[in-house]
Amino acid sequence: MQLNVTGHHVDVTDALRDYVSAKMQRIEKHYDHVTDVHCILTVEKLRHRAEATANLRGKRLHVEATEENMYAAIDGLADKLDRRILKHKEKQCDHHAREVQKHA
Repeated sequence: MQLNVTGHHVDVTDALRDYVSAKMQRIEKHYDHVTDVHCILTVEKLRHRAEATANLRGKRLHVEATEENMYAAIDGLADKLDRRILKHKEKQCDHHAREVQKHA
Protein backbone atom coordinates (compact mmCIF):
# COMPACT_ATOMS: atom_id res chain seq x y z
CA MET A 1 0.00 0.00 0.00
CA GLN A 2 1.33 3.40 -0.96
CA LEU A 3 0.68 6.19 1.57
CA ASN A 4 0.82 9.88 0.61
CA VAL A 5 0.51 12.45 3.44
CA THR A 6 0.17 16.16 2.66
CA GLY A 7 -0.61 19.18 4.79
CA HIS A 8 -2.76 22.23 4.17
CA HIS A 9 -1.78 25.17 6.43
CA VAL A 10 0.28 22.76 8.53
CA ASP A 11 3.80 21.36 8.28
CA VAL A 12 3.73 17.58 8.15
CA THR A 13 6.48 16.54 10.55
CA ASP A 14 8.08 13.13 10.67
CA ALA A 15 6.15 12.39 13.87
CA LEU A 16 2.80 13.10 12.17
CA ARG A 17 3.80 11.10 9.10
CA ASP A 18 4.85 8.12 11.27
CA TYR A 19 1.62 8.33 13.29
CA VAL A 20 -0.54 8.27 10.15
CA SER A 21 1.52 5.39 8.77
CA ALA A 22 1.10 3.39 11.99
CA LYS A 23 -2.67 3.92 11.97
CA MET A 24 -2.99 2.92 8.31
CA GLN A 25 -1.15 -0.36 8.95
CA ARG A 26 -4.29 -1.61 10.72
CA ILE A 27 -6.28 -1.10 7.52
CA GLU A 28 -3.77 -3.10 5.53
CA LYS A 29 -4.18 -6.01 7.97
CA HIS A 30 -7.94 -6.14 7.43
CA TYR A 31 -8.02 -5.78 3.66
CA ASP A 32 -5.04 -6.35 1.40
CA HIS A 33 -6.56 -4.93 -1.82
CA VAL A 34 -5.91 -1.29 -0.84
CA THR A 35 -3.61 0.12 -3.53
CA ASP A 36 -2.96 3.61 -2.18
CA VAL A 37 -4.18 6.11 0.42
CA HIS A 38 -3.90 9.88 0.10
CA CYS A 39 -4.20 11.65 3.48
CA ILE A 40 -4.60 15.43 3.81
CA LEU A 41 -4.10 17.11 7.19
CA THR A 42 -5.66 20.58 7.52
CA VAL A 43 -5.70 23.22 10.26
CA GLU A 44 -8.42 25.89 10.19
CA LYS A 45 -8.36 28.15 13.25
CA LEU A 46 -9.08 25.76 16.14
CA ARG A 47 -10.30 22.83 14.01
CA HIS A 48 -7.92 20.09 12.96
CA ARG A 49 -9.20 18.01 10.07
CA ALA A 50 -7.83 14.79 8.61
CA GLU A 51 -9.24 13.38 5.41
CA ALA A 52 -8.23 10.39 3.37
CA THR A 53 -9.06 8.91 0.00
CA ALA A 54 -8.39 5.19 -0.27
CA ASN A 55 -8.27 3.49 -3.65
CA LEU A 56 -9.41 -0.10 -3.53
CA ARG A 57 -9.72 -2.48 -6.41
CA GLY A 58 -12.64 -0.98 -8.33
CA LYS A 59 -13.73 1.45 -5.61
CA ARG A 60 -12.67 4.75 -4.04
CA LEU A 61 -13.52 5.59 -0.42
CA HIS A 62 -13.36 9.11 1.04
CA VAL A 63 -13.43 9.68 4.81
CA GLU A 64 -12.84 12.75 6.97
CA ALA A 65 -12.70 13.51 10.68
CA THR A 66 -12.58 16.84 12.53
CA GLU A 67 -11.33 17.26 16.10
CA GLU A 68 -9.63 19.85 18.31
CA ASN A 69 -6.36 17.89 18.23
CA MET A 70 -4.61 16.58 15.10
CA TYR A 71 -3.77 13.22 16.66
CA ALA A 72 -7.41 12.74 17.71
CA ALA A 73 -8.50 13.62 14.17
CA ILE A 74 -6.11 11.00 12.77
CA ASP A 75 -7.48 8.42 15.23
CA GLY A 76 -11.06 9.19 14.18
CA LEU A 77 -10.06 9.03 10.53
CA ALA A 78 -8.44 5.62 10.95
CA ASP A 79 -11.50 4.28 12.79
CA LYS A 80 -13.93 5.53 10.14
CA LEU A 81 -11.81 4.25 7.27
CA ASP A 82 -11.41 0.87 8.97
CA ARG A 83 -15.20 0.53 9.39
CA ARG A 84 -15.85 1.54 5.76
CA ILE A 85 -13.28 -0.93 4.43
CA LEU A 86 -14.65 -3.78 6.55
CA LYS A 87 -18.16 -2.94 5.31
CA HIS A 88 -16.91 -2.98 1.71
CA LYS A 89 -15.15 -6.29 2.30
CA GLU A 90 -18.32 -7.82 3.76
CA LYS A 91 -20.39 -6.66 0.79
CA GLN A 92 -17.99 -8.38 -1.60
CA CYS A 93 -18.22 -11.83 -0.04
CA ASP A 94 -20.95 -14.18 -1.20
CA HIS A 95 -23.49 -14.49 1.61
CA HIS A 96 -25.33 -17.37 -0.06
CA ALA A 97 -22.25 -19.57 0.09
CA ARG A 98 -22.19 -19.19 3.88
CA GLU A 99 -25.85 -20.21 4.15
CA VAL A 100 -25.18 -23.36 2.12
CA GLN A 101 -22.28 -24.28 4.41
CA LYS A 102 -24.48 -23.82 7.51
CA HIS A 103 -27.14 -26.19 6.19
CA ALA A 104 -24.70 -28.86 5.03
